[in-house]
Amino acid sequence: MLSRVAENLYWMTRYLERAENTARLINSTTQVLLDLPRGAAFGWDVLLKVAGLDGEAQERGIGLDETSLMRFLILDEANPSSILASIHSARENTRTFREVLPMEIWERINRLYLYIRANAEHATEGRSARYEVLNQVIELRQSIIGLLMGSMSHDIAYQFLKLGRNIERADMTTRIVDVNSAVLLPGDPVIAQPLMERLWMGTLNALSAYQMYRCHVGVHVRSKDVVNFLIKDPHYPRTVIHCLNEIEGCLSVLPNQMEAMRVTRQAWRRLESMKLDDLAPVVLHEYLDQVQTDLGAIHGAIARQYFHLYQTPPSIQAGSAGCGGQSEPHQTGGEG
Repeated sequence: MLSRVAENLYWMTRYLERAENTARLINSTTQVLLDLPRGAAFGWDVLLKVAGLDGEAQERGIGLDETSLMRFLILDEANPSSILASIHSARENTRTFREVLPMEIWERINRLYLYIRANAEHATEGRSARYEVLNQVIELRQSIIGLLMGSMSHDIAYQFLKLGRNIERADMTTRIVDVNSAVLLPGDPVIAQPLMERLWMGTLNALSAYQMYRCHVGVHVRSKDVVNFLIKDPHYPRTVIHCLNEIEGCLSVLPNQMEAMRVTRQAWRRLESMKLDDLAPVVLHEYLDQVQTDLGAIHGAIARQYFHLYQTPPSIQAGSAGCGGQSEPHQTGGEG
């Protein structure tokens, strides 16, 4: 397979995953704000920091009010991590290799792009409208992945699709979990405890994980249990450890994967060794930053081996920017 085709496949699913999870992150943050009582502190600017977009927003003078930030995150095409820009990039990538995908995939990605282009402005008109539009983005994107899983040969091309999806998904899961670490709770434990339970329930709902949590952990929503579930549960497909297992499985069938496999297993061992019970918010934030850095290192190893082996690309960063792409210029592929 040509490196440019592999790179386009990889980035196509990363962009789609980014669009869906940015929608989930916005919905999760909205729920946090709705649940906050008097005395708790949290602002929309925190969402920018969690997403890794605070530097870009500051450089461009983006206002920190809800409307300005929603425009920046949903429909600002100058922000390569916005939902509209991500879907547009996925569409342009798909255009270059339609012959290796099921015929209907182009139609569904194009439908998703046309939907968000027509409704992105509507999503900034209020929380109810925004929730409706973002949920539709999530559903349309999931229909694309379902079609890929059910109608595409699980060959080398498919492995690059899975690599992109799982690296982006793991990174965005850490960011959605990280939202709650930024909430400053009231000092009164009588108020703080039930509030924290509601916040973590909102996080589970944002990742469509609440029912599976109840099935496999319990009916009580405790912060340490939710963090452990979303980071370390090997069976739920949005947890970080499950994504790392999927990445390792993809690499195992690709040629010349020793360096990428080494970096992946190193990240897996570091994650397994993390003690996530009863962490202070600042410590949890540091742990999640480390996970994002490890995912960035996996991305860098994959890019060096499969996309830029015979080139010297401008930059293949190994930090969180190289993974989530929130502060790295996004590619549309084709340069490899």
